[in-house]
Order: sequence, then C-alpha cells, then structure tokens
Amino acid sequence: MSLPQPVPPSWKDLGKSSNDLLGKDFPTNGLALEIKTLTPSNVAFKVAGTRDSKSNLIAGDIEAKFLNKPHGFVLTQTWTTSNVLKTQLEFDNQIAKGVKLDLQTALTPDTGAKSALFTTTYKQPGLHTRAFLDVFKGPTFTADTVLGRDGFLLGAEASYNVTEGKITRYATAIGYSAPEYAVTLHGLGNLSTFAASYYHRVTPDVEAGAKAIYDTRSAGNVALEVGAKMYLDSAAAVKAKINNSGVLALGYVQSLRPGVRASFGLTLDTQRLNDPSAQGAHKVGASFTFEG
Repeated sequence: MSLPQPVPPSWKDLGKSSNDLLGKDFPTNGLALEIKTLTPSNVAFKVAGTRDSKSNLIAGDIEAKFLNKPHGFVLTQTWTTSNVLKTQLEFDNQIAKGVKLDLQTALTPDTGAKSALFTTTYKQPGLHTRAFLDVFKGPTFTADTVLGRDGFLLGAEASYNVTEGKITRYATAIGYSAPEYAVTLHGLGNLSTFAASYYHRVTPDVEAGAKAIYDTRSAGNVALEVGAKMYLDSAAAVKAKINNSGVLALGYVQSLRPGVRASFGLTLDTQRLNDPSAQGAHKVGASFTFEG
C-alpha cells in the first residue's frame, strides 16, 4: 500500500537546505538591521536597512503587511530608499484548494519604470507547479513543475517570450530528499551550467553541506564550496565555509533574548593573508534582528 505523498518543494526551493547552510548567516558586507512588529489587528510592519562596508552607502525599506487569514488574503506594500513603490497581493486557497494567486508590482515615480509579475501556484501531494507572467518584460511566460514520490524529486523550468515567439530559457533538476540528508543536481542556463548540492544533518547539533558548479561555457575548473554548522546550545550556533579559491567565511549566530537575534560574519582570503594590498578581500559584518 502506497504511503501518502507530501507536497514537494517548489522549483526555487530544490537544494534549499544546502543553499541556506552555505548562504545564510554570513553577514560580511557591512551592517544590517531589521525590525519587525505585529499589531493586534494583524498588520505587520518591517523596517530594514543595510550599510555597505565598501561604498558606505545605506539602503533600506519600510514594509506594511495586512493579513486576513480567514479569507486567505495578504496585501504587502513596500517603499524603498531608492524611491521604489512595491505592492503585492496574495490570495491563497480561495479559488480551489492548493491554488494561490500572487500579483507583484513595482513603480519608480522618478523614472516611470514599472513592472508587474502575476504568479499562479498549484500544490497537491506529489506535485508543486507554478506559472509566471511578466507583463512588461516581453511579455514573458515562465512555468516550473516539481514532481515528488518517496523522496525522489524531478523538476523542470522553461520561459517563453510571447513577442518573439520562442523559448528563452530552460532548466531541469533531479534530487532525493530524506529527513537527514538531501542531494540535488541542477542543469541550468539552457543546460550549459550544472550544479550539484548535498546536505547532511550529521547529528542533531551538526550540519554539513557542499555545492559544486560547472559552467561548460567557461574554461575554468569546477567551483566547489563546503560548509558546516554546529549548534553550541539552543540559542547559539557557529558556521564555517570555504571554497576552492581559498576564501574562508565564518559566522556566529546568537539569540540574545526572545525576538532579538544577532549575527556576525568574517570573510578571509586565505591565499592573500600576507598581502598588504588585499585588505578589500577580507570582510567583516554584523546583522541584528528585532521582532516583537
């Protein structure tokens, strides 16, 4: 008798465990601050800002999210320091179970630049599919689908330019996901770039992962990155990763109290430690999150 199949991850989340391990909690490009609050009427506010250590430029945004959970409706409005106005409308499980509609728009009043992306998502056991229509770019229609059964995953993505009448991009992926580990192989960029990722929860306190990328259009070697994460206790963790170019990144995450989180990151080019001109290759940064 076949066991019930879970909903597989979306196309963008294939290999997510490895990507999060190697990509998150390494704040090495400056300072970042994020403040989140939630009102009793289900209105969420978020203010975020970053200061780039190289250019000293400060960028930020303020976001308001209106939640209506009984009706599956979410309205998000964002205003950035680049004077970009963003609006997102989400309707979940209103037309049919497993169907989500999403409209994202952006407007820059200074230049008149605008964008609109309409997304339809359909999820059910063993299937996760999405369709995107970029209204002002092309217009371009993009669709991706992931099939899953007994831990095995098979996905594909393709983009079609309506004006030009041709497929502009396609990709595929295959993987296997288990509670303790996951393996994913991607063929991206019209099958010109291949990426393999691996994630393993070695113990409840230790995670390890690796990612390799090979671009057939370049004469370079395979880009390889490996990393690990160790939980020191329930409130602290350390991370480390290194790539085949000798760039070492270290991260430390600490929950100071409920709703307050701090992250610190350091990047070192191990092949240029004694090079006085390589100061820009070494980076340090921090990130602070306050949530109430």
